[in-house]
Amino acid sequence: MKDGKRRRGNSGPIAFFVSLFIVAVGAIQLVSTFNTYAADLAHLNSLKRQEAALIAQKQELENDISRWDDKNYVAAQARERLGFVFPGETAVRVQNPQSVTGVDTDTTSDDDTGKDSSKQLPWYSELSYAFKKADEPLPQVQTDKQSGATADDAQNQQDSVSGDTSAKDQQ
Repeated sequence: MKDGKRRRGNSGPIAFFVSLFIVAVGAIQLVSTFNTYAADLAHLNSLKRQEAALIAQKQELENDISRWDDKNYVAAQARERLGFVFPGETAVRVQNPQSVTGVDTDTTSDDDTGKDSSKQLPWYSELSYAFKKADEPLPQVQTDKQSGATADDAQNQQDSVSGDTSAKDQQ
């Protein structure tokens, strides 16, 4: 009988620590589950926001497609972007629009986009401008009016002042 009481007394702390260990493992599992749930919920919310943005983008693209099905819209875009005119019309291109309007086109900007739309030329004008610039001759060497020296002479003077005489020795 005395041995039975001792066994019950000795098994009490062991049972307590085993039950405490089981409760701790259960709490860790519960916290881990809630953490995973919160992470999955945040991911689900971000996917819903992304889905809403994609649906809005799809609607915008469908509106663009329906606009391009309209012949009047296509004609307006051809006039604006490519400078097309209908037969019988006369196209007028103003070389210096500020002389006609009195407003400097470099200072006006598009308020909707915040970009300076007056500086952007249509692609065909940019291409024409690039060809004109490529065909221009290189700038001539200018002479200094007071001393009659060229820009190359001025560079040679700067070289001699800085102590670079290797260029002169080779000449």
